[in-house]
Amino acid sequence: MRASMFCLAAITLAGAVAATGQERGGGAAPASPPRRDLSGVWLGPAVPPLEPAAPMTARGQALFDAAKPIWGPRATPVAESNDPLVTCDPLGFPRAVLHEIRGMEFVQSPAKVVQLLQYQRAFREIWTDGRPLPTDVGGSSPQSLDPKSYGYSIGRWVDAATFLVETTGAAETSWGDEYGQPHGLGARIEERYRRIDGNTLEMTVTIDDQEMYQRPFIALKQMLVRGKELEEQLCIPSVAQRYLEVVAKPASRAP
Repeated sequence: MRASMFCLAAITLAGAVAATGQERGGGAAPASPPRRDLSGVWLGPAVPPLEPAAPMTARGQALFDAAKPIWGPRATPVAESNDPLVTCDPLGFPRAVLHEIRGMEFVQSPAKVVQLLQYQRAFREIWTDGRPLPTDVGGSSPQSLDPKSYGYSIGRWVDAATFLVETTGAAETSWGDEYGQPHGLGARIEERYRRIDGNTLEMTVTIDDQEMYQRPFIALKQMLVRGKELEEQLCIPSVAQRYLEVVAKPASRAP
């Protein structure tokens, strides 16, 4: 009887020691991410590396040639740029998920997922209530919806770890990215957010824009990591205008 009790106590003690080692990170496997859950803050780079764009159509190439970006191989001085960002216009879409992705947060509810974007403290509504994407944004019908800076978005779970977002109807007044890539009003933008583990989120953005590009293409594939909270990152029009007048324009005129 005593021998049995001794063996039971030894087994219990060994199990407790093993459990303590796992809690302290003693080689235990990382916890699986919650099912169908993107909630919380995710952090990426300000200027993530983009994939090469597909060949453009004639109209897409004309718009691209007219753009004067402040980033990349075609960079121009700020005072000479026509980038909408210079005057604090909205990043718009798809640029909002291709540039300044240093901070985003997802808040989930039964009918929609809200994506909070750190840059300009903007937000997107991604509807999950089963509604379809609108098909005639900017059309001539009285029932046609108006274009929006961040377009119209719907989402659904492909599996327990992957959330698929589709967006259309983004106003053409914004650029597609920081390099001046264009986007059309009828472009279909697909985002896939896939939970790798509890602290890592894979983000893939695919563009299908027949007006501007000759074929669909993946524009971005990026890993985001878990963060604690979003910072305040604002582009203030009055400050931007003062910078143009006091710094950028005089600098561009200097010999």
